[in-house]
Amino acid sequence: MLGSYAFSCPLTDEKDIAVTATAKDKIKIDDSQRLIDAMDQLGRDIASAREGIGRVIFGQPRVVEETLITLLAGGHLLLIGVPGLGKTRLVETLGIVFGLENRRVQFTPDLMPADILGSEVLEESETGRRSFRFIRGPVFCQLLMADEINRASPRTQSALLQAMQERRVSVAGHYHELPSPFHVLATQNPLEQEGTYPLPEAQLDRFLMQVDVDYPDLEAERRILVSTTGPSLEAPRRIMDAAQLLSAQRLVRHVPVGESVAEAILQLVRSGRPETSPIPEARKNVFWGPGPRASQALMLGVRARAVIDGRLAPSIDDILALAHPILRHRMALTFAARAEGVRIGAVIDKLCEGIA
Repeated sequence: MLGSYAFSCPLTDEKDIAVTATAKDKIKIDDSQRLIDAMDQLGRDIASAREGIGRVIFGQPRVVEETLITLLAGGHLLLIGVPGLGKTRLVETLGIVFGLENRRVQFTPDLMPADILGSEVLEESETGRRSFRFIRGPVFCQLLMADEINRASPRTQSALLQAMQERRVSVAGHYHELPSPFHVLATQNPLEQEGTYPLPEAQLDRFLMQVDVDYPDLEAERRILVSTTGPSLEAPRRIMDAAQLLSAQRLVRHVPVGESVAEAILQLVRSGRPETSPIPEARKNVFWGPGPRASQALMLGVRARAVIDGRLAPSIDDILALAHPILRHRMALTFAARAEGVRIGAVIDKLCEGIA
């Protein structure tokens, strides 16, 4: 079992008012050193987790990295790619590597909200007394895989909204808390549009990132060909557990962010809104832009990326690396822009040029 990443700051305790300035400085130095040590340990453990995932998932280093960033930031992830690229396998591997209780729900047009959240059933005791008992649905887990989420009706999709935002669900007027940590990793097929229901903007905004899964390169596909058709398959092993992941998520929030990085995040997000953008391409082509939740996602994401890379603080490069997966599903083009063939990625590139 690897170490915990818990970090607390005793400077908030004001009971000991007799502490001298020298003692306070020493406390600050000790706190900083504990933070650095905890970040180093977390970086090593995440490196081990990435290595373990890489033995099962071939040729997707960017996807694995962005997925790990999402988990460390405590968010939800939307994976978009054609069938057969290992999206389902990735989610299953994450459950094993991080020791999380995981469930899989195959979204179909006839799936109902109760099939995800659960429902109340009427039971009668031996004495004839009747009462309702709540039967939990598959959402009561730590890692929920929503496979082909856009195949379910909007009514069913909306059943996840409260769970993703509040980490609890409401059934028959009663709240039920979800396990902690709780992450939704949804997959979506971009090709087969018949029989699908596009995710509403409100639900898209709940996903910290939208990660596009591309085809592997030649060497990675050769490894897939050889490794997955032999007599045995490589099995992932557990690196962390749920408690350690929660400690890691708390630690990420302690990572210091410079004022220049915070200002760059605000500048990037606000430049994506046509009403306030100084970028001509954004004012012309963007119908609606990212909200404050995008700024929060970037702030957490750059902190997590810095820890994964073994750095003590994020930089502008972290913002540029995460701009596309965090912004692409939080912006929409005008009808005229779509008709002219404008792509949202090109607009985000223009926004990034303003802070590079």
